[in-house]
Amino acid sequence: MQKPSPLLQRASYKFLAGSPPQEKKLLTVGISSEQHLHGSYLLDTLQSLFQASSEPELNCIVVLVHLSDPDPEWLSQTVANISSLFKPHIEAQKLLVIHGGLSDSPLPGDLNNVSHASPCEAHYSRQKVNYVLLMNFALNLSEYFLMIEDYVHCTPKFISTIYWVLSAWKELPWVILEFSSLSLSGKVFHNSDLSRLTSFFLLFHENIPIHLFLSEFRLLLAQNVPIRFSPSVFYHMGNYSVFEDTCFPVEKEEVFDEPDNPVADVLTDMMAELNIIPQYAYILNKECYSVLDPIEGNYLTVILEKPQKVIRIEVLTGSDKQGLYWLQQGQVELGYDPLEDSRGCARYTLLGPLVEGHLDQRVFYEEDSVEELSCIRLTVLASQKSWLLIRQIRVWTQNEEEES
Repeated sequence: MQKPSPLLQRASYKFLAGSPPQEKKLLTVGISSEQHLHGSYLLDTLQSLFQASSEPELNCIVVLVHLSDPDPEWLSQTVANISSLFKPHIEAQKLLVIHGGLSDSPLPGDLNNVSHASPCEAHYSRQKVNYVLLMNFALNLSEYFLMIEDYVHCTPKFISTIYWVLSAWKELPWVILEFSSLSLSGKVFHNSDLSRLTSFFLLFHENIPIHLFLSEFRLLLAQNVPIRFSPSVFYHMGNYSVFEDTCFPVEKEEVFDEPDNPVADVLTDMMAELNIIPQYAYILNKECYSVLDPIEGNYLTVILEKPQKVIRIEVLTGSDKQGLYWLQQGQVELGYDPLEDSRGCARYTLLGPLVEGHLDQRVFYEEDSVEELSCIRLTVLASQKSWLLIRQIRVWTQNEEEES
């Protein structure tokens, strides 16, 4: 996996519209598209992407579309449509459309063979090669790579959302950051990992869905649980065909009710105003916990009365309206093995850093793990000379009925 696959040395590409940007971008938005049985949403996806983004945001990215279907008539018509609708973005080198291919030599698992055991296996193999070609071309275009499918709706300012998360996670270890609950769309990778990811795809002959390969790749590089942010910034548009329903898991955005903060004690070593108690940070009302001049190493720990299967955590700091007094550098940690004196937990793992004073992440557990969460700790990573408002810590738990 450390070396590029020899097969990709024989990859060839044709520019269908646009040209690569002259300078390296922060993010490549990669889309692989082919003909669909019930029509294409590619143009709608591109329209959604550009409409959701401001000009400064678009200056940070390049949109790379790989038209993978070999049908010349479809290619010609699709390129004509894209060129007509998105001419300014093409001319500004913000949109690039390519068609890639591999040589006729046999591929691992006979990926060029269309006589697979099932239509789904054939589709998985074709999809795998299409994404390999897309990622291989994107290697040197940017620092990060975002994968989205060709039937996705983008929420406004999704680029800014990703930008600030990448800034907060820049010095932390991660393999895949997920900005959607969809199996492929919304996943962000380091471009430096794309070469070994494409090699990993081509190493194995199993005709299995790409999202399972991505899970294995994440585990191989020691990211044991997904890192997924809420709410999602990408959603499917349109309806699946019967074929796609059969070949891929049905993806539904999980709908959360209001947080159910279980009973807990709250401890802190921060200096608060008179008569302001730490519990204000955890009670689901409008009370805030205000702190003067927090220093590096300060903490606020929520100690659950009994271990819980927590599935989502949101931490809000700062003034709701003005955006003042947020925690400028901080992180949230998950605690296990509660101490007997109710002073916290013996062991903590990182959930994630705050992004502009805010964290909203799903909580995942290692496969086959029976551990439940006992503590949630907010830690100050750098001293700041200002007030800090911890507005609310919101917790969602999974009850036994939901789990079953």
